[in-house]
Amino acid sequence: MPRAKWALAAAVILGGCATSPPLAVPSTPITGEYKHGAAWQAAQPGDHLPRGEWWRGFGDATLDALIERIDGESPTLTAAVARLDRATAGARVARAGLMPSIDLRGAASRERLSAGRPIGPGVPVTADQYVLGATLGYELDLWGRVRSDVRAGEAEAAAAAADLMSIRLSLKAAVADNYLRLRGLDAQQALLDRTVAAYTKADNLIRTRYDGGIASGVDISRSQTQLSSARARAEAIAAERAAVENAIAVLVGAMPSAFALPVAQGLPAMPRVTPGLPSTLLERRPDVARAERRLIAANARIGAARGALFPSLTLGLTGGFQATGLPVLSAPTSYWALGPLAAVFNLFDGGRRRAQVDVREAEYQEIAADYRQTVLDAFREVEDSLARSTALERQERELSEAARAASRTEALALDRYRDGASDFLDVVTAQTAALEAQQAYIDAQSQRRREAVTLVRALGGGVQSPQIASDDEVGTGGPVRS
Repeated sequence: MPRAKWALAAAVILGGCATSPPLAVPSTPITGEYKHGAAWQAAQPGDHLPRGEWWRGFGDATLDALIERIDGESPTLTAAVARLDRATAGARVARAGLMPSIDLRGAASRERLSAGRPIGPGVPVTADQYVLGATLGYELDLWGRVRSDVRAGEAEAAAAAADLMSIRLSLKAAVADNYLRLRGLDAQQALLDRTVAAYTKADNLIRTRYDGGIASGVDISRSQTQLSSARARAEAIAAERAAVENAIAVLVGAMPSAFALPVAQGLPAMPRVTPGLPSTLLERRPDVARAERRLIAANARIGAARGALFPSLTLGLTGGFQATGLPVLSAPTSYWALGPLAAVFNLFDGGRRRAQVDVREAEYQEIAADYRQTVLDAFREVEDSLARSTALERQERELSEAARAASRTEALALDRYRDGASDFLDVVTAQTAALEAQQAYIDAQSQRRREAVTLVRALGGGVQSPQIASDDEVGTGGPVRS
């Protein structure tokens, strides 16, 4: 008897010990600043702070309206919300294991007892039996298995919430990126429309000169080639714009056939994006938060698997009323039972429980490696975007100068041709160079704004303010002269 008491005391003491191993989040060395971010201002972000309406930094009301449609109409976001609801409900299911279960039982039967029954034999008896009672069952979580399941469920729900935040950010960034691409195509289309108009005037001039015996048939052929090529480019831009417009429609949950965006003149404003310090990136990125919470869940599942190695203890309690006739609810018909206090200890299962612990530990190591990879990818994406943003800013300035110079060259070549100082080949060469330079400048403007969206996505959100841009910064690379 004393040995049994000591065994029971040891079981209670062991029950107070946690079966989950200490959580060890993989560490990643963090520098004091981004390699390509010396010219950027520091921000003070945090995972608990709002991500901010960063898209308003572009100063475009149409983009604002498109972003607002995502929360109510995007099927992708609706599916992510449903996954979060499922994970939250799963956490509640696990949490219910900490509470006792109570079942209400009612039964009515008519029985005939044999005369040869072992208790009270004699004559056969036919009687009605009515039972109304309740049963309580409770698992004594001495080894922390149920508590580990609860922690795992709560961590998975938190991971689903972070996943929802990540999807919402990605959707908004995708809409903004496609919208900026669309406006870049609008600027290209406007340039080509002006180019076609200018080339048409030049073609009319050449035909007049040809009729007067001044220009040659070669000049007419060259002029027609330039004009037809510009018109073909305009048609290609129109087809590309239609595809981008359809992509935006799908992102906001609209039917492409019933969705249209009017053509806009010029590009949206260029926002200022503050990347903050590298140490704050881990707090801001929702995918990093999701990876860390999945790590917590994996750690808790190790505890649940280890808890299954120990005996399971359950306590039962029943009570109610039992009678052979009505009324049932009366004191003489009551019954109750305390127990059983049952303990089940597996002696042999072929190593299944031990193997399950090994599975959970290997799963933890895999998720820990995934967490570290997620962190490394986050810093790489920010560094890449900062480097591209800096290069695009310098590229835009150089292409602006190139577009202005090419426009001046085109105008001079056309003037010289009118004066008879050069042939039309010089004009064609200058026109081709001017169009390419202006298109490259518009493309750089569009790419720079789209890179701002990429940086926001890499940073996990942020608050931006629009820069005060000059007309040249949001223009189309200078006029096309005829």
